[in-house]
Amino acid sequence: MDRKQQLEAWLTQVLAQPFHLTVASADASFRRYFRVHLPDRTLIAMDAPPSHEDCQPFVQVAELLLEAGLNAPEIVAQALQEGFLLLTDLGDDTYLSQLTAGNAKRLYGDACQALIRMQQVAVNEQLPRYDEALLMRELQLFPEWYLQTHLGLTLNPQQQAVLDETFARLIRNIVQQPQVLVHRDFHSRNLMVTAARNPGILDFQDAVVGAITYDLASLFKDAYIRWEEDDLMDWLVRYWQSAKLAQLPVHPDFGEFYRDFEWMGVQRHIKVLGIFARLSHRDGKHGYLHNMPLVLQYLLQACERYVELRPFYKLLITLVPPVQGNA
Repeated sequence: MDRKQQLEAWLTQVLAQPFHLTVASADASFRRYFRVHLPDRTLIAMDAPPSHEDCQPFVQVAELLLEAGLNAPEIVAQALQEGFLLLTDLGDDTYLSQLTAGNAKRLYGDACQALIRMQQVAVNEQLPRYDEALLMRELQLFPEWYLQTHLGLTLNPQQQAVLDETFARLIRNIVQQPQVLVHRDFHSRNLMVTAARNPGILDFQDAVVGAITYDLASLFKDAYIRWEEDDLMDWLVRYWQSAKLAQLPVHPDFGEFYRDFEWMGVQRHIKVLGIFARLSHRDGKHGYLHNMPLVLQYLLQACERYVELRPFYKLLITLVPPVQGNA
């Protein structure tokens, strides 16, 4: 039997009533999601092939989020060894599909309140650390997949030195930031607009303990949607004020907090360019290439602002001139 047939056989045992499946979504990993249509409701079935994925972190983080009162899918049934989960359905309305100039302030306000609640979760040793080694592994996706594979470039020793120094600077900053629960993909494709307890939160299985600005960089420097900088600054200030009231360890000086946010975004966007290139060249998922110009734009703007990152900015515009986007 193929994976879908195995899933249907498992669901037949679990549900003991008629159902049919439709495709709900697929993500950048090997996971697939099906909507399970029952006579009185719908559920979501996750297919995560055990040879490539592990469902246990999803279950673990879902429990943490639900205990904190957040709107995450509840686990209806699980078969971890087979790589199947049956979840409650948070609907079809992603933030990406619903955001407008008229509702952005409200929706992002809801997202920030949910993020603050998530960052208050006491994780202790339950989750992996977003440490120097993991940060560096992510950064190395950029030279391997974006520069070498996607653009066909090889750095000379001077260029490599700039890259190495930039990576070291970023990592030093990030590991010194306050550490909290980090979703790692807290953005418009993984947040669902829901009537109650907005937003619904998805795709949290890679959660770690890391820098407090990481999920903000995912949310407000989103690879899939762009907002004016004045709007972003307003939303960031509102988050920062609320986070202080919630006694989260954000930097007491907004300028320093914003710098940390910007530098975290630089690390994330360096990584994302490498991931998008890998998805295209290794996995045949070419749709993400359309999002590269926006990611590159975020990266260039942030690096130009800070004297410590300006050598990397100059390297970038040498390798990938802004006028060419993702050449």
